[in-house]
Amino acid sequence: MESYRPEPWTFSKILHLRRPSASSAGCACSTPDEDAYSIHKIKLSQNFSGKSILAQANGFCKDKHEKQHESLFLKEKDSMESLLANLFASISVVKAFYAQLQLSESPYNPDMIQSSDLAIVAEFKRVSELKQAYCKNRLVIPHLACDPNIAVAAQIKEKHNLIKTYRITIDKLKADLKLKDSERFSLQAELLEVEKNNRALDLKLHPGRSISALDDLHPSGLNPTHFLTILRCAFKSIRTFVKLMENEMESVGWDLNAAAITIQPDVFGWRKPGHRIFAYESYVCSKMFSNFHTKNFNLDASEDRLQWSSHEFFQEFNQLRYVEQIKTLSQHSAIASFFKAKYLELVHPKMEESFFGNLDHRAVLSSGQGFPNSVFFSHFVEMARRVWLLHCLFFSFKQDSDRHIFQVQRGNRFSEVYMESVVDDNDGRRPTMVGFTVVPGFKVCSMLIQCKVFLSPADPCS
Repeated sequence: MESYRPEPWTFSKILHLRRPSASSAGCACSTPDEDAYSIHKIKLSQNFSGKSILAQANGFCKDKHEKQHESLFLKEKDSMESLLANLFASISVVKAFYAQLQLSESPYNPDMIQSSDLAIVAEFKRVSELKQAYCKNRLVIPHLACDPNIAVAAQIKEKHNLIKTYRITIDKLKADLKLKDSERFSLQAELLEVEKNNRALDLKLHPGRSISALDDLHPSGLNPTHFLTILRCAFKSIRTFVKLMENEMESVGWDLNAAAITIQPDVFGWRKPGHRIFAYESYVCSKMFSNFHTKNFNLDASEDRLQWSSHEFFQEFNQLRYVEQIKTLSQHSAIASFFKAKYLELVHPKMEESFFGNLDHRAVLSSGQGFPNSVFFSHFVEMARRVWLLHCLFFSFKQDSDRHIFQVQRGNRFSEVYMESVVDDNDGRRPTMVGFTVVPGFKVCSMLIQCKVFLSPADPCS
């Protein structure tokens, strides 16, 4: 049986099929122009379809290529971000352990030095590995680009190492501060030794001006010259304390002239800046000698001293004149309460906080557990002890009429009988009015000890 093969369609047959028969009634016959138009339309349709398929294929290939390029770019970007984050983290590690290495050199710590050295070397090896990985594959570093959290972890590591560096720096600064404190204490000990030698030399040069000159003194042999000797020692310690206080004020950035004007306003506008020390001395003396005329300094804790006789005051003077240890003085209830009251009155809380950064001195004194352990308070104790000794000797004179303390108010006329100017006037124009009293004056028996005053013009504006 012969197989059937479909007869191939030819272009003429297609045209024949599309042409209507001539015998069709009621239909208009096709013209040659219409046939040409149909053929042209088929060709246009065929051409348009081919171009659309090609455009779609080209667009698909282009999108695929762009996506691949974009994916590669993102991988490269993530890799570089991770690389930089790890590099910065490694730098922070080296910085932290280098700071630790410096800290371990003083005081010397061999174990810490070795561990810091090993850590720095290990971190440099890690940086070298990062470099080699980058050189082998510049576009992507596989072990860095595979995990997007590596960059974040490296940044966290960097922050931790920065914190570690800051803590090590703080420890180093604390160690330096401790070293400076030890040097300061050593220098202060040397200073005390020098002052002790100076006192010994002063005793040799001026046998009657030191406390040692009062050895073997009895109440019957007491005279105003002995009181003058103790007054000079007390004023010397006051000047030493005032200089220390001024140095502390200067070290913390106080305006020294403004502080002097606050103490004694309307006095320093026309004088030399070096005269401000007298304002500080007047402030300290006014606090230390307040209530000096009463037997108990007007302290409730020393109320029993109101009944003391001159002989009891003289005995206490002999007992305490060579006692300089703070621990021993703290066990004497009367003088301990005097130190506490005068310190709290003399050193304002803002001044103490400015000097030391805290109020520990006041806290220790208020707790009653002893005295603060500082050079500043040691100088205060020495000054207060000598004022206390002067007070004891003041009341060692039997008659009340034999002892007086006085000061001059601002605006009074200067009198050479009762006053002594603390400033030598070299220009020959000595002011005649009192600006303020620096050190009070005393009358002991028949001796009048002039008060030290700072003079000012009658009209400060002139």
